[in-house]
Amino acid sequence: MPCPIRALLAALLLWLPLPAVATDLESRVEELSQLDLTFMQQQRQLIRDIAGQQLGRYFNGELDNDLALLQELLDKRVVKGSQTKELQAMGLIMGDHLQAELGLNWVVYVDRVGRTRALRYREGDHYLFPMTMIARRREVGNEEPVIAIYARARDKMLRSIPGNPFAPGFD
Repeated sequence: MPCPIRALLAALLLWLPLPAVATDLESRVEELSQLDLTFMQQQRQLIRDIAGQQLGRYFNGELDNDLALLQELLDKRVVKGSQTKELQAMGLIMGDHLQAELGLNWVVYVDRVGRTRALRYREGDHYLFPMTMIARRREVGNEEPVIAIYARARDKMLRSIPGNPFAPGFD
């Protein structure tokens, strides 16, 4: 093969992007952007406003109070299974408690499906996706109590943390 053709082929190989399949299967984690932070604050405010206006009650940062208030919003059908935005806002409130209790960090998890706000343990590969935990259940008619969803997520994360003496079943 003459040299000019080899040079052209080499240049084309360098110019062409790597196969999309190789990167599409990988995930990456990003810090929350200012847009993410603003969106999350709007979500918190949305569910606070609904609770205040519809029930005359407020989130106060105490786990028992806040989970009970989330449950009341569901039990009284203030927030219905078709209200994805509001259900995800409820998941955010629940996630804030998981974050505080377990020392997690809010991040953006990006994979072939898209961008998702998630809770991550340190720099490891242990994630929770609380913003959809309530929504996905309610959207299909699953009425599992909020406190049970919270407990399962908490226990799952505790079990995944290497050497955690507070994990259920740790010996």
